[in-house]
Amino acid sequence: MPRPLGELEDAVMTRVWQWNRPVTVREVLEDLQQERSIAYTTVMTVMDNLHQKGWVRREAEGRAYRYTAVSTRAAYSAALMNEAWSTSDNPAAALVAFFGMMSAEQREALRDAVRVVQYDGESAADTPAEAPAEPPSAPSGEPSPEPSAEPSAPPEAEGRSAEHPRPPGR
Repeated sequence: MPRPLGELEDAVMTRVWQWNRPVTVREVLEDLQQERSIAYTTVMTVMDNLHQKGWVRREAEGRAYRYTAVSTRAAYSAALMNEAWSTSDNPAAALVAFFGMMSAEQREALRDAVRVVQYDGESAADTPAEAPAEPPSAPSGEPSPEPSAEPSAPPEAEGRSAEHPRPPGR
């Protein structure tokens, strides 16, 4: 299970992700020192911890290491959201609550993302933009199905965890 990064871990990883190149402890230290007073050994320990947890890989260069991110920030964020959603006792309600917290810009980004995601080889852009206002009625003589008390997750959400990268846990 991915766990959120601590404040200092996040500050270090932010630099590693933003720079998108192998970095040294000294480079991260100098950048962090523009915002706060921090010791070299503290940054070195945090980067070693991130390596032990599998967040960064490192290669020796002389007497120092160069650290590179194993995953992107987007993949890390997605894994945290997926973990929170999948552990909910009511995933549909959790999604509705999450969407309700979104700004108009975030909802537009979500719409764009849904257009990009492919389900069963079919692009969301190839499917009708709007669902029918009412579900199709049952053939005459058959009772209409009762609506579910709790919406279920879309079938395409089941079993997709292998397709979404998860950042390493402990």
